[in-house]
Amino acid sequence: MSERTATVTRETAETAIECTIAIDGDGTAAVETGIGFFDHMLEAFAKHGLFDLEIDCDGDLEIDDHHTVEDVAIVIGTAFDEALGDRSAIVRYADRRVPLDEAVAGAVVDVSGRPRYYFDGSFSQDTVGEFTSDMARHFGESLATHAGVTLHLEVDGENAHHEVEALFKCLARSLDDATRIDDRRDGTPSTKGTL
Repeated sequence: MSERTATVTRETAETAIECTIAIDGDGTAAVETGIGFFDHMLEAFAKHGLFDLEIDCDGDLEIDDHHTVEDVAIVIGTAFDEALGDRSAIVRYADRRVPLDEAVAGAVVDVSGRPRYYFDGSFSQDTVGEFTSDMARHFGESLATHAGVTLHLEVDGENAHHEVEALFKCLARSLDDATRIDDRRDGTPSTKGTL
């Protein structure tokens, strides 16, 4: 199996980002976005997905966190798509639920090449530190769109910190499951022969 890694850069008037991801990693993360709680979530994403993740982002945080979170999700999604290549021999589908104290999150993913996104839930507080809670929903949408995956996310709880963290961990676990290589499979997991 070839190394499933990719490096993606994105520079706009709002952000400058460099991202490297190794899908078959050990969960090592080196993340700097300027948003402490977001860095914590990306580190949890890497740890629980067993992805090696490096992100350096210089964003317009003097405005708010939107552009930084959205654009980081775009580059992670793009890097996932590039690292997966033709998606040969992957498991493709995954369904996970992850609790964190009173909160529980669910993720169902199809690494199909067809981006779709659905979200069910809400966040109990508007912010966690300097991170706008609803940006967790938008992170999933931007990542799914640029990774070429169909993603259904849901969350329920009473504490936004727990709700957001459960979502990031659940997303990581489902992507890890779906992108694993199935040694029994020869070729792309589709009757069409391509994803």
